Amino acid sequence: MLARIALLLVVIVDLMGQGLIFPIINTLLIDPTATFLPKGTLSSTREFYYGLVSAVFYLFWFFGAAYISKLSDHIGRKTGIVICLVGAVAGYGLTILAIEFSSLWMLILGRAISGFTAGNQPIAQAALIDASETEQEKSSNLGYIVGASAIGMMIGPLLAGVLSDNNILGSYASLELPFYVAIVLVVLTLALILGAYSDVRLERKPIDFGLSEVFLTLYRIREFPVVQKLSFGYFFFLMGLNAYYIYLADYLIERFKFTTFQNSMMLVILGLALMLGGTVLVPYVSKRYRKIPTIVATAIVMSVFIILFMINPVPDLSYILIIPILLAFGLGYPTLLALFSASVDETRQGWVMGVTIAWFTMGSGTIALIGGPLMSLSIYLPFSVGVASFGMCLLFVFTIWQNKEVQALDPAIQARDKTSD
Repeated sequence: MLARIALLLVVIVDLMGQGLIFPIINTLLIDPTATFLPKGTLSSTREFYYGLVSAVFYLFWFFGAAYISKLSDHIGRKTGIVICLVGAVAGYGLTILAIEFSSLWMLILGRAISGFTAGNQPIAQAALIDASETEQEKSSNLGYIVGASAIGMMIGPLLAGVLSDNNILGSYASLELPFYVAIVLVVLTLALILGAYSDVRLERKPIDFGLSEVFLTLYRIREFPVVQKLSFGYFFFLMGLNAYYIYLADYLIERFKFTTFQNSMMLVILGLALMLGGTVLVPYVSKRYRKIPTIVATAIVMSVFIILFMINPVPDLSYILIIPILLAFGLGYPTLLALFSASVDETRQGWVMGVTIAWFTMGSGTIALIGGPLMSLSIYLPFSVGVASFGMCLLFVFTIWQNKEVQALDPAIQARDKTSD
């Protein structure tokens, strides 16, 4: 039990960084009253820098996920997690220096290091899969991963909103303070991993790959046709959510003039809804409904409510409209991960979880790069791309996912229950 808690804490601090950074980056780069960028910097330039800083994190996360997550199959989950936690400390330290010296390039470097070592989630996923004895336990553990991710996404914006707000902490508040606290939390998690967690799978294979692995992870899925087919729908499912999530705070600043604290509270609600979706809905739905219809339903729900979010003219109503979007994602995402896990044997769980994160980061980096220019044209365009991405996901589900090998990953509930008995 303590080992499971340690792994979930790893995911919490990993995702904490994303929830922590977005409100602060928005304040630094988008808010025209901030002093990080020179006074008079054009709005289009601010949007470009915001997209660049966001994209650097996700693109380096793509490379790190491709390499470190597979490396964990060879050097052990524990060693891989330690590498990532040390990188998180280094990234936070550089971010503090970037804010102190108003250095955009130091901020970019900090996000690059944080991104490359942000591979904890797929490693923790693989470690929990290693320890799962049944399909139901595997689905539940993946749901807990989403719940832990949501907690991290709530803690991050809480730290950002409270510790940077002069109305709450007075002269003690600063944009740097949340990162000092984050470093302390990461160090404590590192100590718990070193003391409480041991690898379940003890056999080790010699390392037979190098840094070129970062270019080969997605290329190699051609050897696994089922993983390849799953990847098309999965990529656009995540593109849909990330087009909304990455530019959510930016949108709320531009349209409703939200403050750092208001954006942080929005992300707290986002994280809470995600946690409920992953920890409450997943166990309930997975016992009663097949996986692929569940993914269809969640994609439709997210599309509808993103549209409602865009046409909503009332600022406070935004806090409510975000809930069904993240409830649906919290249910759909671990359901997708369970399909990927079922598509390979136990020796490739680290690799396939790395593939899922690689697709996630590639999509996130892409939307981060193109989202800035889109936002400068219209604040609604990134969200529109998100809705279109969900449409593409459904297209693939209703075409190539009808293949019998993909359908075999999602047996009828009665058959599944009979097998488990």
